[in-house]
Amino acid sequence: MKILTLIPARGGSKRLPGKNIKELGGLPLIAWTLHAARDSSVCAAIVVSTDDEAIAAVAREHGADVPGLRPAALATDTAGSVDVALHALDLYEAGHGPVDGLLLLQPTSPFRTADTIRRGVALFAENHGRQPVVGVSAAPSHPAWCFRTTSDGMEPFLGWDAIGRRSQDLEPAWALNGAFYLIAPARLRQERRFLTPDTRPLMMDDPREAIDIDSPEDWALAEASLSREIR
Repeated sequence: MKILTLIPARGGSKRLPGKNIKELGGLPLIAWTLHAARDSSVCAAIVVSTDDEAIAAVAREHGADVPGLRPAALATDTAGSVDVALHALDLYEAGHGPVDGLLLLQPTSPFRTADTIRRGVALFAENHGRQPVVGVSAAPSHPAWCFRTTSDGMEPFLGWDAIGRRSQDLEPAWALNGAFYLIAPARLRQERRFLTPDTRPLMMDDPREAIDIDSPEDWALAEASLSREIR
């Protein structure tokens, strides 16, 4: 299958300035994802969409195609990932022909591996790209132990009966981890979203792959994870 891989990397980050090119373990953050995509050998092209010249330069240095900077309308805090993805998809297909799948890899998930990318593409290919595939990891807190607040106190989302169950008796719960989104271009253009009712889960069992860096605390967690690996 012809898979276009898109790595969206906006320059502005209020909680962690410059995070996409900040060095993690000796590599710019975005390079972790670029290297994993390249090493997977399943990507027809790896494109970085950015509004920042510094990010563009680092991305090119690590082998990505950066077809110019994003339009101003797609470089704001409110610009959606779907609009960014469709812009990059339209631009690429206009010059290189149609693709079978658009794979979105966020640079803030540095520990998603080349093998995981291969597994995701293989899962997508099983049904000839008819169903989207997204990355999921074990939910950090099971829905049975999550509550909504009420005027009188709080109540469990799954009802009081679920509260008394042993953890091993609960159905496994999975949460989106933001590390992998793969969809057919026609579905993305029609649905304008990556998640659809027939989406297939790409299960990631390694907790490191679920790390999504958005804050200084997330960065510290990623550094600690690397430190444990080195030791």
